[in-house]
Amino acid sequence: MRILKYILLLLVLIFIGVSVFVATQKGEYEIVRTRVFNSSKPILYNYVNDLGNWPDWISSGETTAENGHATIGPGASLKWDGADSEGSVKTLYIKQGDSIVQHLEWNGEPADAFWKFEETGSKTTVTLTVRGKMGFMPKIYAAFKGGAQKIMETEFENSLARLEKTFDKEINKYTITADGPVTQPGTFYLHQTILSTLENLPRNTNIIMGKLLYFFRKNKIQMAGKPFVIYHSYDKAKALSNFSVCIPVREEIYTSPGSDISSGSLAPYRAAKVTLHGDYSHLRQAWDRASKLVSESNLTPSGPVGIEIYKTSREDNRHPSSWVTEILIPVKDQAAAPVVQVTRPVSVPVESAPDRAEPAEEIPIP
Repeated sequence: MRILKYILLLLVLIFIGVSVFVATQKGEYEIVRTRVFNSSKPILYNYVNDLGNWPDWISSGETTAENGHATIGPGASLKWDGADSEGSVKTLYIKQGDSIVQHLEWNGEPADAFWKFEETGSKTTVTLTVRGKMGFMPKIYAAFKGGAQKIMETEFENSLARLEKTFDKEINKYTITADGPVTQPGTFYLHQTILSTLENLPRNTNIIMGKLLYFFRKNKIQMAGKPFVIYHSYDKAKALSNFSVCIPVREEIYTSPGSDISSGSLAPYRAAKVTLHGDYSHLRQAWDRASKLVSESNLTPSGPVGIEIYKTSREDNRHPSSWVTEILIPVKDQAAAPVVQVTRPVSVPVESAPDRAEPAEEIPIP
């Protein structure tokens, strides 16, 4: 019995000693990691700023993820569960093309992350700074692994290494094919039209697309094809674009008065067609190829500036190298150019999408 008491006393002393040791260990850490990527700054920045790309590199092995309503810019969010980490991230602030500020929950521990992107010749230097503090239980584990600083340095160093490998594979693998003049069938569609700055165009497209998809699911409306965008205007001098995000439907559908989602239609039309296999960062090059095709074929543009059809997108495959986007520039030819018709909303019992922060004009970014 006396031996048992000594053993219990020894265990208590060990527990107290470990507790004191762990309590005196620094739980705070600040990680600064820099890596040079073989890419232009805008392309790399846009890739990191889109949280939809994060599941491919944030954790090793198979990673499941759940996106918020938006994946780009302030308010974008993501939860993930991977082989070596789980957590969440929310984007708080961005300076377009330059920096990103985020809040992380990394394996249950809060942290703040700061991304900085700088041009280094034809390459881009990325500096990731992470500041956080470990709780008592994680500090016990960290105490036997070299401390919080060492553990988190390893975690984020590995994440940056996976980012570089994934980015190189997913972004730099692409093809652009000129398909020549084609005849496109007409279609009915539901859409939302806004005026946006060119800088905010990708984020606004992403937000509206999510809103439309939600509207279709909630009202049990069947899609009659892949989503597309009609560019009604694209003014580089003013850095503005008026465009509609659209989803095709089998027949004309009317929405309720006051809804920012309306019905429209496209008549059959001729167009110069180019297909991009790869990430959206190459869309500018694909559009340039489409414009060149119009000139080479002695065609005359007519109707809207152009149309993008997302044949394979993140909704179908999360890997950018597998995405397929068709670029169409409507032209005057044997068939008439597309006639974009917008039907004014009438009262029909179709549920509107939930109220959101997006106005009918540009969706602002704080």
